[in-house]
Amino acid sequence: MSLSCFKTYDVRGRLGVDLDQNIAARVGRGFARALGARRVVLGRDCRASSQALAQAVAQALVAEGAEVLDLGLSGTEEMYLATAHFAADGGICVTASHNPMDYNGMKMVRAGSAPLDAETGLATIRALAEADDFGPARAGGRLRDIAGEARAAYVAQVLGFVDAGALRPLRIVVNAGNGAAGPTFDAIAAELDARGAPLRFVRMHHDPDGRFPHGIPNPLLPENQPPTADRVRAEGADLGVAWDGDFDRCFFFDHKGLFVPGEYVVGLLAEVFLARNPGATIIHDPRVIWNTLDVVARAGGRAVQSRTGHAFVKQAMRDEGAVYGGEMSAHHYFRDFVHCDSGMIPWLLIAELVSRRGSLHDLVAERRAAFPSSGEINFTLADGPAAVARVRDTFLPRAQGVDETDGLSCDMGDWRFNLRASNTEPVLRLNVETRGNPALLQDRVARLQALLRP
Repeated sequence: MSLSCFKTYDVRGRLGVDLDQNIAARVGRGFARALGARRVVLGRDCRASSQALAQAVAQALVAEGAEVLDLGLSGTEEMYLATAHFAADGGICVTASHNPMDYNGMKMVRAGSAPLDAETGLATIRALAEADDFGPARAGGRLRDIAGEARAAYVAQVLGFVDAGALRPLRIVVNAGNGAAGPTFDAIAAELDARGAPLRFVRMHHDPDGRFPHGIPNPLLPENQPPTADRVRAEGADLGVAWDGDFDRCFFFDHKGLFVPGEYVVGLLAEVFLARNPGATIIHDPRVIWNTLDVVARAGGRAVQSRTGHAFVKQAMRDEGAVYGGEMSAHHYFRDFVHCDSGMIPWLLIAELVSRRGSLHDLVAERRAAFPSSGEINFTLADGPAAVARVRDTFLPRAQGVDETDGLSCDMGDWRFNLRASNTEPVLRLNVETRGNPALLQDRVARLQALLRP
């Protein structure tokens, strides 16, 4: 039986079509057997289906003789840290992040929270799950609740990135989107308060609710941004923060309620880490790069490009000894957070940066003017390959540089674009950037859209 829920570096699919409790159990047994796992960390988000799927995975891991360290409701990044902290052989978080309501999935890592893809075990897990020939349960498995101990370790690790004494009084709107972020954020905020940090928070959509009464939490979509932006303006806040469902991504709004695109946040965080680690290596994805390259060069760092996607960026972080990596989609990776992505560390760093240097709006205004970008534009096309061929035939002959690390990137001199297929959804994603020319940006976006949708 072929399992369609296996993607490039995780498991994800429609409930009752690609994924159910039986399939989740097979994935769990395949995971334990492929990795020879004797200890596995397990977490889950707040989707209505996640608890039952996580229970199926737990029972399957126990049937393979593994000790399951249960985090309960948690973010994916809490699973990442716990896998390393408790010296587990792997970790699984049952989550579909920002996918539609009828989806769920699993994000998985190996020992040390090393990434898992087809070459490092995912293909073996899939083959075992598809064969479904595991035999009787093995002895020695058990389930252990570590939620409290794991969260305390996580909060301590995350707060190690910020100087609480440098924080000035800031009013911050935080939108958890009714995902898993709320309880974890509260634990961080309580410890900040205990340390005397003068931050004040306005919480919205804060309680986990798998029905997502305010919509699927995906702040990258423009239609999902107004509630946070409006609340920032209404509260007179210094900034706003919003998370996706499993909070491994966070998104920012300045004090005017303006959304701050992810590539400019990557530039800001690159500056922070290069000030702390002169000459260090910064990883970036290939979608929007000019601002990051300029920032890293000015700060005396070394920029290295990786394929888009958390498994690829994490491996590049390890291979290159990078201190920080960032994707314009709001994934931010940290060497001192087991080379993994976190949605909580970035807002702490930005709060400290605003405390030291002034408003977020002013910090990014010059960068936005120097390197305007389109934001990610998605296309669901029946003729995807033909559409890409039209773009290729039009622009390759005149391109000053072509890069196919991930999709098609063309440097046209005064503007640049990247066109790639998503790793997790059946769409093409387009990003365009220019050097200080918004009118040119608008024109080139229109030309590419016409080619993709003639």
